[in-house]
Amino acid sequence: MIADLTNTSLVRQGIAAVVPLRGGSKSIPGKNIRPFCGKPLCEWTLRALLGCDLISRIFVSTDSDEIAAVARSIDARILIHPRPAHLATDSATTEAALVDLIAACGIDEKYLVTAQATSPQTTTTDISAAINHLLESGADSLVTCVRTRRFFWNDNGTPINYDPAKRPLRQQWNGTLMENGAFYISLVQQIRSGNARLHGKITIHEMDESSSIELDEMSDWEAAEAAFRGNIAT
Repeated sequence: MIADLTNTSLVRQGIAAVVPLRGGSKSIPGKNIRPFCGKPLCEWTLRALLGCDLISRIFVSTDSDEIAAVARSIDARILIHPRPAHLATDSATTEAALVDLIAACGIDEKYLVTAQATSPQTTTTDISAAINHLLESGADSLVTCVRTRRFFWNDNGTPINYDPAKRPLRQQWNGTLMENGAFYISLVQQIRSGNARLHGKITIHEMDESSSIELDEMSDWEAAEAAFRGNIAT
């Protein structure tokens, strides 16, 4: 459940969350509210946030009345921020939308969790663990990553993450951390000042490799649903 703001320690730390839900997806029309494993896609992420008792308020930033109605139907505690049209274009940055949200909604919490609907595998456990890790580490911001044990190369034929002359055995190699875009945690004041979501001392919350699924094309959708159902069943 969402935190009780009468808790002074939570007021002092103050953690709000936002799920940016733009209406104009071209690759998958209506993607953010398209049914995914029986629920609107955005519901999976919103439910994960709603289950975190470290979060004081949850916002949806959207330019779509339809998306706003779906978000309201999920839980009355979700607050809707009408995103201005000029901040919902293909060229508009998420950071610009966050600055607008902070100003328009009077976000006075210390931290802001920015979670993506396109990562339905995000759990309340992940969010809570990441927040606790950030607070304990003294970092300013946090990024979620998955560990991959694949070898990467530059276009010019030079290796990025290993030495071909000393090719490591998979079981003896830590691999490379790859940003999966599930969620970010930022200092509100840094976003308000025009800085990127990741700033200052950055720490990492590592998620399961299955959380690297992406829903950017229709061809991804059925495969992602099958994989997601399999994870739920296990």
